[in-house]
Amino acid sequence: MAKFYAALTDELMDFIRAQHLFFTGTAAADGRINVSPKGLQTLRILDAQRVAYLDLTGSSAETAAHLRADGRLTLMFTSFDDAPLILRLYGTGALVMPGDAEWAALYGLFPPIPGARQIVVLTIESLQTSCGFGVPRFEYSGERDDLVNWANKKGDEGLRQYRADKNRISIDGLPTGLGD
Repeated sequence: MAKFYAALTDELMDFIRAQHLFFTGTAAADGRINVSPKGLQTLRILDAQRVAYLDLTGSSAETAAHLRADGRLTLMFTSFDDAPLILRLYGTGALVMPGDAEWAALYGLFPPIPGARQIVVLTIESLQTSCGFGVPRFEYSGERDDLVNWANKKGDEGLRQYRADKNRISIDGLPTGLGD
């Protein structure tokens, strides 16, 4: 049975910290709905009403475009071990860019990962747990190093150029605020 909460509890915070993978869901008024997997230990709990994740340079920038257009953001965590659970955090996302006043304090919460392009902060409006009984069991075998290796190979200037070329506009033609 689904259960709704107004804020994260200590137990739910522990559940989030134990996950190696989470998913983001965003949409604008029109166009595609975007769901993205995230890993590399890039999520931090700020308090019972806010979480943040370090967004890394990648092939698209749908989350940035959707948050600028609409603001709605859902994060989903699911257990793949013996204790099934799904947790969804619903709320409003805000983008913190390098050079913004909050950047230094927030960025300091994360390990230095090449390719960091923004920090996404979710202000939680509600959250929901559900059973997760239909989610298969998987064993965690480690993080992929492909994205980090790619970003290291590109270097700072190569990453700036990549964002300018590939991350400036979403696949639906919305501005992302990246690569400017």
